[in-house]
Amino acid sequence: MASFLQQLPALIGVVIGALGSYLAVVRSDRARFRREQAARWEERRLAVYSDYARTLKRAVTLTYRVAAHLGNDPHPHPLSPQEAEPLLAQAALDRDPAGEALLLLGSPAVVEKARVWVVTAMEMERFLRAETRDPRTWQELLERQRAGREGYYAAVREDLALPPGHPARWPLPAASGQR
Repeated sequence: MASFLQQLPALIGVVIGALGSYLAVVRSDRARFRREQAARWEERRLAVYSDYARTLKRAVTLTYRVAAHLGNDPHPHPLSPQEAEPLLAQAALDRDPAGEALLLLGSPAVVEKARVWVVTAMEMERFLRAETRDPRTWQELLERQRAGREGYYAAVREDLALPPGHPARWPLPAASGQR
């Protein structure tokens, strides 16, 4: 019994060391799991944010083309409202699931900026469905849409801790004969 009592402090030290090692490994594994899980969710949010932007931009590009047909926009590939209607309907159908994914995974700030952008895009569609010929009002809608897109991208970058990006405002060269 005396030899056991002499070895007891060493045995207690081994048990405490093993327990400490176990706790350190468990804690480290939990932290790694949380980091990996956060990275996966960030990747998913980036995919949802990108998909929503692509879907909405597809619809906006269609509106540019219809506006060109009506004389409101200088887009080089005009599209009549009749030709565009099924494409705009499909764009709206594509936008719904992308919007639902955005509502599910997006931050409140990003969802709000997406709402501002999509409402403007819908106003552009309404403007064109009425076959309005008013380049000045169209230009105002374009500016609001561009500001909405910029706001959306800024919110996405902030949510994902990305560096600031390009504002995507590229001046086009003047058409021949114009300054």
